Amino acid sequence: MFKFFSKKKKETLDSGLEKTQTGMWNKISHAIAGKSKVDDEVLDNLEEAFIMSDVGTDTTLKIIERLEERVARDKYVGSQELRRMLVEEVTDMLQKPDNENELDDFKVTRKGDDPYVILVVGVNGVGKTTTIGKLAWQYKQAGNKVVLGAADTFRAAAIEQLDIWGQRVGVPVIKQKMGSDPAAVAFDTLQSAKAQGADVVIIDTAGRLHNKINLMNELTKVKSVMKRVVPDAPQEILLVLDGSTGQNAFEQARQFMAATEINNLAVTKLDGTSRGGVVIGISDQFKIPVKYIGLGEGMEDLQIFHPTEFVRSLFGDAI
Repeated sequence: MFKFFSKKKKETLDSGLEKTQTGMWNKISHAIAGKSKVDDEVLDNLEEAFIMSDVGTDTTLKIIERLEERVARDKYVGSQELRRMLVEEVTDMLQKPDNENELDDFKVTRKGDDPYVILVVGVNGVGKTTTIGKLAWQYKQAGNKVVLGAADTFRAAAIEQLDIWGQRVGVPVIKQKMGSDPAAVAFDTLQSAKAQGADVVIIDTAGRLHNKINLMNELTKVKSVMKRVVPDAPQEILLVLDGSTGQNAFEQARQFMAATEINNLAVTKLDGTSRGGVVIGISDQFKIPVKYIGLGEGMEDLQIFHPTEFVRSLFGDAI
């Protein structure tokens, strides 16, 4: 089983999920406390606890079904055993990030002179630009040379915010004026990154969903233009979701998945909500790994997502 290499990160995870622990795990503990068997009352209470924590109806029913099968097979004997079963079954349902055990060092493998390119998407207000800044810091701390691209040219504030993050982290930001072609910014960013010998490029994009066709066309063009400079780009398309919005995050994921190919997720603002169960539902329903979770304002509070440690922390280290 993976163990956090940093005690501080484990403490941050526990404190960041405290509100969800209180909201969900207390209900679950009440449902199973002192029970010697899983009856309809226990299952109903468990179902309510998961749904109230925005795990989602479909995923909740799947958890309950798996639990029923497990209990019938393993002959449930007490509340502690049921706690362990819950942790194991929920963990097993979560999509695992690629090379999970190697992610925490934020190292990248470059192909020749080409940088590793991350295209970041998500609606305005979910913490997209903040996530980019924190990622840039983490990659730089790991010894990588990082370049940011301000391809959200729809809002002047987005360009300014990314520029501020670039200054804070100490990495260059490639930008143009508001209203410029986002694909042109992405093209310039990759050309500049290659000229500088950059290891990682992180590109911001517009966060609007009012016209899905326009969004799809814009992202398709951005990706096409980037491939002229780096044929494999983008190696990662990261969708940022606000965990505090609950079921709305599910709808945002559906919209962006229809517009482009998402291969990783970042779920932010989990420290300020009791709806942390949304991570379980999103990972299960969309079959896309959650790669990062946001647990606070600090640079290190954007953490690599490890399913086992997340569920153990969410359920109060039940096993």
